[in-house]
Amino acid sequence: MPTGIAGKIALVTGAAGGIGAAVVSALLAEGALVVAADNRQAASAERTEQLWPATLDITDSAAVDALVDTVETRWGPIGLGVNVAGVLATGLVTETGDADWRRVLDINAGGVFHVSRALARVMGPRRSGSIVTVSSNAGGIPRHGMAAYAASKAAATMFTRCLGLELAPLGIRCNIVAPGSTLTPMQTGMWADMEDAARVIAGTPETFRTGIPLGRLAAPEDIAASVVFLLSEAARHITMADLYVDGGATLRG
Repeated sequence: MPTGIAGKIALVTGAAGGIGAAVVSALLAEGALVVAADNRQAASAERTEQLWPATLDITDSAAVDALVDTVETRWGPIGLGVNVAGVLATGLVTETGDADWRRVLDINAGGVFHVSRALARVMGPRRSGSIVTVSSNAGGIPRHGMAAYAASKAAATMFTRCLGLELAPLGIRCNIVAPGSTLTPMQTGMWADMEDAARVIAGTPETFRTGIPLGRLAAPEDIAASVVFLLSEAARHITMADLYVDGGATLRG
């Protein structure tokens, strides 16, 4: 079955690195026209006929609405949306400050709300579109020392499923990809050295965290492939799904 992605305009947030950059590359390979939005941009990001880098603060709803309007006016209708932008905060709840809590919720959940709402408003009248939120397996199981992050991802996940329920009668699909440990700067930034990779794979019983049954960390491309699948016509009868891509780490699907 053709993917149906070629020629469509896709808006991807968190596009400057990690999973977001992998999603951009995968969509470009499928022939999409990609708006690669991030609050920072790689120095090598240059506008081409197929790629439009954009600086965006997803916590600013007016800025999000303005970008969507600009793309629709200058480039054409946005048919695909991918929420990847996110931040990590670790630490015990008793040591988490108000500012850290608000920042994580504002970006990881509030940003998904702003972007998805803007996309729903333009996709709805056309009765066509597909949105994927990259959440986390931490949104579905408790994580020691990650309460703010897990709560924000759980909020983003349920928001996306609720939006999917509202938009389903219009033929617009909304799905979630929930990665586990993935080789990105967010992951490696928590490590003291590369031996920590082996500890993640083996699991840490002292923090009640299982290991990864497949015995490897995900690559960003593994997550991007799942995102592209859910965006594509191959997933045309899938909506409100929460697809775990974590090598079996959470022992759930």
